[in-house]
Amino acid sequence: MKAKPTIITGTVGVDAHVIGTKIVSRALRDAGYAVVELGAQTPPEEFIKVAQETDADAMLMSSLYGMAEMDLQGFKEKCIEAGLEEVLLYIGGILGVSRHNFQDDEKRFKEMGFDRVYPPESDIQLAIQDLRGDLMSKRKFANLVMES
Repeated sequence: MKAKPTIITGTVGVDAHVIGTKIVSRALRDAGYAVVELGAQTPPEEFIKVAQETDADAMLMSSLYGMAEMDLQGFKEKCIEAGLEEVLLYIGGILGVSRHNFQDDEKRFKEMGFDRVYPPESDIQLAIQDLRGDLMSKRKFANLVMES
């Protein structure tokens, strides 16, 4: 059994907004997670490849340019094909273009197979708390004790 969960972070697609991902990565490291930071403009296939190579437990993606739905069509299915059906999928940011309702984005991305969907300006501590609970519920880390 791994000592601590491995989390992949990055900004998906051709989005160059990387500061949020760096903040998320730092908070995860501070909370005791092993983090593999992919950075900006990461193709979805790269997330899958790195998740396989590192035996990742979760992928936390950000997108602020509004095209994440297009970038991630069929992503969950590709994860399943790659043997990553147990890997948690989280996404956050500005997930659609123009004015729209976050609840619609959340519903759409959950239908696409994402476990958690966060709006811009979400509290990273809430996401870390959600991650801890989700990992514990998968029983892979049933006795997970991480920093707060």
